[in-house]
Amino acid sequence: MKRFPVFLVFVGLVFLPSCMSWFLEQPTFALKEVAVTRLSLTDIHFRFGIEVQNPNSFDLDLRALEYTVYFNDRQVGRGRLDKEVRLGKTSTTLVQVPLQTDFKSLGDPLGLVLAGQDLRYKIEGAAIVKASLGTATIPFSKTGEVRIKK
Repeated sequence: MKRFPVFLVFVGLVFLPSCMSWFLEQPTFALKEVAVTRLSLTDIHFRFGIEVQNPNSFDLDLRALEYTVYFNDRQVGRGRLDKEVRLGKTSTTLVQVPLQTDFKSLGDPLGLVLAGQDLRYKIEGAAIVKASLGTATIPFSKTGEVRIKK
């Protein structure tokens, strides 16, 4: 019986996860919905529905999602989702993420939010995804318009 060289095991464990980008098709991110979940005298709470499309023929685990949100070119807040979400192979998953901001940071878009009008947005950040062979950090940036749900 041949022994597998320890060196090859070491090389596989160290370098294979770093080669994940060779076989991983990057998921895509799109903001699909924005809902106001709470209003107070000083701040406003949003829930964003971010659609994550996994184009791979294997499942991915979304380990964390860090994001910065802009409305009408004005930064309104940052957030982080630390709850792990399974992204099924060749499927789309709607991930709900929170954002809390104060009215001062929100500025002019507040009138649009309260009126339920379309709002230009930009959401950018990084997603940490895990597959069976390793973990990758995937930056993303998406712009568009969205209608606010009340």
